[in-house]
Amino acid sequence: MKIFAIGQNYIEHNKELNSKNPSEPVVFMKPDTALLKNNKPFFIPDFSKELHYETELIVKFNRLGKNIDSMFSGRYYAEIGLGVDFTARDLQRRLKNEGKPWEISKAFDNSAVIGSFLPIAELGDIQNIPFRLDLNGQTVQNGNSSDMIFPINELIAYVSGFFTIKIGDVLFTGTPAGVGKVAIGDRLEGYIFDKKMFDFNIK
Repeated sequence: MKIFAIGQNYIEHNKELNSKNPSEPVVFMKPDTALLKNNKPFFIPDFSKELHYETELIVKFNRLGKNIDSMFSGRYYAEIGLGVDFTARDLQRRLKNEGKPWEISKAFDNSAVIGSFLPIAELGDIQNIPFRLDLNGQTVQNGNSSDMIFPINELIAYVSGFFTIKIGDVLFTGTPAGVGKVAIGDRLEGYIFDKKMFDFNIK
């Protein structure tokens, strides 16, 4: 399977990282070894002192597709879930400053947390989905898909212009403002509406 991910897709998040709003989707990928499922604990890697959570809506693909028109993107998925794109921010910052690729700060083992999924029929308008992350019982990220710079179906069309989408592939759609550092002992709980989608600990 392939894990597609989108960066800089929320204006307020771009502001907090002093990043410009992109004119086209920012796409990167993670290998299947980045997957962390079933609420298993996340272990902070020893190569980062500033490990950040980024909560994101996730699309799970159920059809094979290539060069998909955005008008038909909705035919390629039936569920949307929630997950966390973990980022070694200190490593990413250094690599960016040096003009180097920052793949290793995003694609390391267990960096793609995937929680539960909900049928589209239960979600209504996919561009009006509220979601949030609670860290140790306090809400630290509050997002809504209505705030995306590039809507979900446009993202699918864009990504499929470069990569063949296969059944089982997933797309992380970007994170809202409020990203921050995790520490050993933290508990992360993610919600779509008020339905809990993941609940795991940092070790």
